Amino acid sequence: MKHSRFTDEQIIGFLKQADAGMSVKELCRSGGFSQPTFYKWRSRFGGMEPSDAAKLRELEAENNKLKKLLAEAHLDIHALKSVFSVKR
Repeated sequence: MKHSRFTDEQIIGFLKQADAGMSVKELCRSGGFSQPTFYKWRSRFGGMEPSDAAKLRELEAENNKLKKLLAEAHLDIHALKSVFSVKR
């Protein structure tokens, strides 16, 4: 997945500028991103505070770690089944 050149806190700052009355077109031009990107960010980060974004980042990291552990456990189970299976 491609990483954004903006941090979550910067994105929330752009969204707050738009909520304060700055036009989306002007905000996108000054920030150097497209309008569809802005609306995608608004659907993801709308109504968040920077502290919420930090919590979201921590939860995503923990979720990825748990997914990796689960995948390794399934791989171990599959390996054990293939080693100890009896062919008839």
